[in-house]
Amino acid sequence: MHPSSDMQACVPTAAADERAYPLPPAYPAALLRMLALSGYGLWMLLGLALALGIYRGGRSEALVPLALGAVFVSGGLLVACLHLPGLSDWHGWFPARRSRPTREALLALAAYLPMLAVGGLVRGDNTFWATRVAGAALALCSIASLVYTVHSYRRRLPETVLRRSAQLPVSRLVAAWYAGGLWLWLCLAAQDGAVHAAGTRPWIMVLLVLALLLGLIEGLRWQALNPSEGRASSQRMRGRTARFVAALLTYAVPSLALLVVDLADAGVSLVALAAVSCLLGRAIEQRAYESALARLCRGERAAGPGV
Repeated sequence: MHPSSDMQACVPTAAADERAYPLPPAYPAALLRMLALSGYGLWMLLGLALALGIYRGGRSEALVPLALGAVFVSGGLLVACLHLPGLSDWHGWFPARRSRPTREALLALAAYLPMLAVGGLVRGDNTFWATRVAGAALALCSIASLVYTVHSYRRRLPETVLRRSAQLPVSRLVAAWYAGGLWLWLCLAAQDGAVHAAGTRPWIMVLLVLALLLGLIEGLRWQALNPSEGRASSQRMRGRTARFVAALLTYAVPSLALLVVDLADAGVSLVALAAVSCLLGRAIEQRAYESALARLCRGERAAGPGV
């Protein structure tokens, strides 16, 4: 079985009976995966808002975030078709080699169907019942793809490491909502040339709550790794530095931008800064976390089956 593209899978060792261990992604691969995560978050929030009938009216207001999410989700697939080193697979599927899609890839492709349906159905007020059904299907397919991708990654981890990564599925969903919410806000603000009503205090408070919740969940994830994570001081120091930079980009910069936009009615550039900063921070954090999991898996393999 090939490694997952969205979450780097455990690759087999030389001996067939030895446990597999995960390899952390390179930064370009991590960035592509975070783009996909943001795209699914965009689709989830847009689909949920359409399904509930609370989304802003207007055709372009739905098509712009829908198209941006499609670009983000499809980025990894397009790069995989180029057969670049380290970036040649998408959800375990190698399209340039004309291999058969994996179940994970098929589930990811299935999310395109409701996306196309929403694109064809959105109208001025976006309250048509078929549009709401398509929006609900888009949100559900996006959630299913994210959850199955994380499940495919975690099932390749050793049992003890698997228990330490129990918060990972919830963390990925909340991260998708948070990042997708920032990009959705940017889509709405860019069409007005200013921050739209969707970016007023209620929406800002939702994003800040998501940031707080994500930070709490990530703190629990890292705390679960700490008891075994290390005695290698140099690796630990690099990991802490990466976590600090990731937290600065994921939480501090976007939160400050959110508050400045609310207080000063600033332009779209601050919203774009918040979205891009969150994207970079999430890519750094994912690579640091998967590097820590890789060290745990290698440590367990070196300790032998008796541990």
